[in-house]
Amino acid sequence: MSHQTGLKPSLRFGQVVIGPPGSGKTTYCKGMQEFLSHLGRKVVVVNMDPANEGLPYSCAVDVSELVTLDDVMEGLKLGPNGGLLYCMEYLEANLDWLEKKLKLHNDCYFLFDCPGQVELYTHQNSVKNIFSQLAKWNFRLTAVHLVDSHYCADPAKFISVLCTSLSTMLHVELPHVNVLSKMDLIEQYGKLAFNLDFYTEVMDLTYLLDHLAADPFFKKFHHLNQKLAEVIQDYSLVSFVPLNVQDKESMIQVLRAVDKANGYCFGDLEERNLQAMMSAAVGADFQFSSTLGVQEKYVETSAKTVEEEMMDL
Repeated sequence: MSHQTGLKPSLRFGQVVIGPPGSGKTTYCKGMQEFLSHLGRKVVVVNMDPANEGLPYSCAVDVSELVTLDDVMEGLKLGPNGGLLYCMEYLEANLDWLEKKLKLHNDCYFLFDCPGQVELYTHQNSVKNIFSQLAKWNFRLTAVHLVDSHYCADPAKFISVLCTSLSTMLHVELPHVNVLSKMDLIEQYGKLAFNLDFYTEVMDLTYLLDHLAADPFFKKFHHLNQKLAEVIQDYSLVSFVPLNVQDKESMIQVLRAVDKANGYCFGDLEERNLQAMMSAAVGADFQFSSTLGVQEKYVETSAKTVEEEMMDL
């Protein structure tokens, strides 16, 4: 029998919170930290954003102790985008620092608050390599990709969001939950053309293309938009969970999806009954009814008849 030189670390679960700038990542981390703490989980938040200042949550590991964006921009004369790319490459080159910090926290649930630069998750490899190394350290992570919900009100922006989400899912290579954040502001910049479940389940996008073709500017790009929609539907990977951080029911729905994705609900870190496990396994939490409840809460109902709405479209 061979002797092992070292013991494999125990499983550690968590979330890597990603998304465009201003999508609510830091607010999500603060809200999820408080929510999980009330559930009895021991939560550790890791700030992975070297540009994050004035953190609203208690942070156990902060990458700014290793490198800050301001120092890089000043020292190397780089802009904010180039500086942030350098910071993540520097963190990748100093993973022993991160490993040492994370080892101080055992039997915890981790929230990684990541930078908001989109190219870090679509084609640049440093963040992907950091996530891969975390997996080798026995972390079981889910990527929680936040997107502003008000993009649903603009068909062009929504197709763009779908392309970015799909590209991120394929590049990051982690179990993935896409989230429509700030649901209370979903109709801030315009009315939704369809019911909320059309956007959360990403239904037949040809309806959205017809809606888009009504705009003279986008009419000449109809063929391009059609091909982009075909790519999204051919992969059939993207769907969304609606979220308002201040709404308990909304947070529960997101947490269920995350726990199912990273396998936390099948672990032994908490007491779990068989019914809860089977519900997660077979997806028995009927997404349609929960989406309908969110729509009734945040989307203004129209007084028009179906025929009048069809005429508008």
